[in-house]
Amino acid sequence: MQDKRMTLKEAVGEFVTDGCSFALGGLSAREPMATCYEIIRQRKRNLTLVTDSSCDAAELLIAAGCISRIECAYIWIGVIGNGVNYRRAVEKGIPNFIEVEEYSNLGMAARLLAGSMGLPFMPVKTMLGTDIVNVNPRIKVIEDPYGGGPVALVPAANPDVALIHAQRADKTGNAQLWGCYVNDDIMARAAKHVILTCEEIVPTSEIRKIPNMTVIPGYSVSAVVEVPYGCHPVSFSGYYWMDIPFRREIMAAAKTPEGITAWIDEWVFGVENHAEYLKKVGWERLAALKELEVDNYRIPQILVEEGGR
Repeated sequence: MQDKRMTLKEAVGEFVTDGCSFALGGLSAREPMATCYEIIRQRKRNLTLVTDSSCDAAELLIAAGCISRIECAYIWIGVIGNGVNYRRAVEKGIPNFIEVEEYSNLGMAARLLAGSMGLPFMPVKTMLGTDIVNVNPRIKVIEDPYGGGPVALVPAANPDVALIHAQRADKTGNAQLWGCYVNDDIMARAAKHVILTCEEIVPTSEIRKIPNMTVIPGYSVSAVVEVPYGCHPVSFSGYYWMDIPFRREIMAAAKTPEGITAWIDEWVFGVENHAEYLKKVGWERLAALKELEVDNYRIPQILVEEGGR
């Protein structure tokens, strides 16, 4: 029953080191945004991102110059635009060149599954017949020894640290998720360390009332941090909706390198920590994210008005 509670600054400082590999939980929702802001704030460098697909979190880490290598299926900003920071880094080296190792979404999931099981690789049918197997020499195509035709072997993925945001957890790291898991359950077991942020830390007795909801076991977790609105501006099942106008402002800023640098200077380096970030966003705005009429998806007026906070 080890107490693994830390501050976000402490957790990132201890487990995210220059040159390490890391995985991002969530996908266009439930992304660990607060953790990524802290990584940027601590100016971590030469990181390798291992993910199936990521959106806002990856885009901002790339724009801040934290990442030098990516193993993924794709990076983009869901619904509202392409991954402009990712494209700029790969094609033009702004702010730095990024080496890319491509897989399909299923291929990356299989890599994490192999890592979680202690296997060196996983056989899959995905990517056969595509150019991915031609451009990625780490994918090995062999004949099935049991006569099933060709299969692709993908190497196991064991990132140094996984960054995952959960609805709630206890102080030992037993975390409960609802909504789409993406690959977070196997990612937590594949990673060497897990920084587990959550909306609220609850007693272990509460976790034990519904044990089937405990997707990530405490033995996989190295640090637990209570971070309300830890996914803003993306959505989080059961807690708050996506702040679409805020994301549009990020995308507008990302049209130029100078624009996204200015945005990061204001919203990441311009605040001391996540609490100051939430204060800057505004508590009225954050409260409005919880006021949706889910049945008809009514968006509060404060979130409809462009540019207003």
